[in-house]
Amino acid sequence: MYFLGYDIGSSSVKASLISGDNGKCVASVFYPETEMPIIARHPGWAEQEPEMWWENLKQATRNVLIESAVHNTQIKAIGISYQMHGLVLVDRELGVLRPSIIWCDSRATDIGNYAFLDIGKEHCLTRLLNSPGNFTASKLRWVKEHEPEVYGKIHKMMLPGDYIAMKLTGEISTTPGGLSEGIMWNFKENGPARIILDYYGIDEGLLPEITPAFSVQGEVSKFAAKETGLAPGTAVTYRAGDQPNNAFSLNVLQPGEIAATAGTSGVVYGVSDTVKYDPESRVNTFVHVNHHYDGLTRLGVLLCINGTGIMNSWLRKNVSGSPDYDEMNKIASGIPVGSDGLTVLPFGNGAERMLGNRNIGSMISNLNFNIHKQGHMLRAAQEGIAFSFKYGMDIMSGIGISPAVIRAGHSNMFLSPVFRKTLSSVTNSIIELYNTDGSVGAARAAGVGAGYYPSFADAFAGLKRIEVEEPDVSHKDLYENAYRTWKSELDKILKSD
Repeated sequence: MYFLGYDIGSSSVKASLISGDNGKCVASVFYPETEMPIIARHPGWAEQEPEMWWENLKQATRNVLIESAVHNTQIKAIGISYQMHGLVLVDRELGVLRPSIIWCDSRATDIGNYAFLDIGKEHCLTRLLNSPGNFTASKLRWVKEHEPEVYGKIHKMMLPGDYIAMKLTGEISTTPGGLSEGIMWNFKENGPARIILDYYGIDEGLLPEITPAFSVQGEVSKFAAKETGLAPGTAVTYRAGDQPNNAFSLNVLQPGEIAATAGTSGVVYGVSDTVKYDPESRVNTFVHVNHHYDGLTRLGVLLCINGTGIMNSWLRKNVSGSPDYDEMNKIASGIPVGSDGLTVLPFGNGAERMLGNRNIGSMISNLNFNIHKQGHMLRAAQEGIAFSFKYGMDIMSGIGISPAVIRAGHSNMFLSPVFRKTLSSVTNSIIELYNTDGSVGAARAAGVGAGYYPSFADAFAGLKRIEVEEPDVSHKDLYENAYRTWKSELDKILKSD
């Protein structure tokens, strides 16, 4: 018996198949091999065609079936992880009305900021635990204001994972976690947030039916089976946004546990058993995947940094002259801590929540043509990404999230020794790396949702720690000085903005 997990990212769609018996991954593929395009028709905009996700999912599915040699009838259930905060709109024929406004699109920032002030900060924070900000509800309000002809045709609004579930099953639903990540969940009433829907003039009927994260959410339709190669009737039993799912993938389910990821964007995600929020809403609190699953409160406090791996990707394409991230990491490793004074602010991917929803762009400072070379640029970028994590984690510590250990998958930026060592040293945290990723985690979760695993502990039998990064105490002063230099450059921008 096997379980299939999908991770619907903004760069690619990944599919992994695990054995239910031992929890081991038998095949894992991603598609396409090159990154999916993001449409940016105006500065600060970011859109993708939902149909593109579906087409790539179909190819990834067929490839993982071929690679594993597993017959489709042996797959018991499917789990879905997806890029958070995106907006997908469909009409009554389930046709997509416009490209999805995805997570890093910042067009609705002012709408959310004004709503925060007009409704009242305390009123919002005590119910939503967040500012409406640039989240899904605010994006839907933007459509209502600027594209009324589209808004008038909406049958249902969805998040990206809801759309994929719809394509697989023909049924439209969402989860409490999904609504919370769109800032449409009222934590006091434990239901849809009429406070924001009413303020934005959004009909609650546009929201999908709500289903638990771990549950039978539909079955693969005959149409989807023909399109993907899956067996008709295969149950979809789990759905979660990529960051709650990443935490689940790392068995981060209990209060005080911390997960991190550093793909296109970077995230630190801590689990809490009490209602907490940042008064300035620079970090966000959402429903975690196991909230009320065991009758207990489980909330995820999330720090998101838009400009992380995408900065490294930009350098690979435009500066490094090398298509190989491993080679970039080797070159960066040859430069001393602090990059000989060169600093990089990596904030070039839209408005940054932890900076008060300001879009300050990326910046290179202290560049010396006689000293700095390619390696300095590569290292300074990776250090800048790690320093942005440190900056945000200091904010999280203000509401009681202070990690001694950070768990992460052995992937993306965590493959870089420079990034790992810098992050570990500057935060004084041990980093544990595991043999998992979002798609593998979604596959394990599918087993939970299908009832195959009697407990979460049983689902993680195949999870293995493969590497540990500890702080470099011998160079502690160098890392701290480099961070202070970096932070002073950021402070200059924030004060002048």
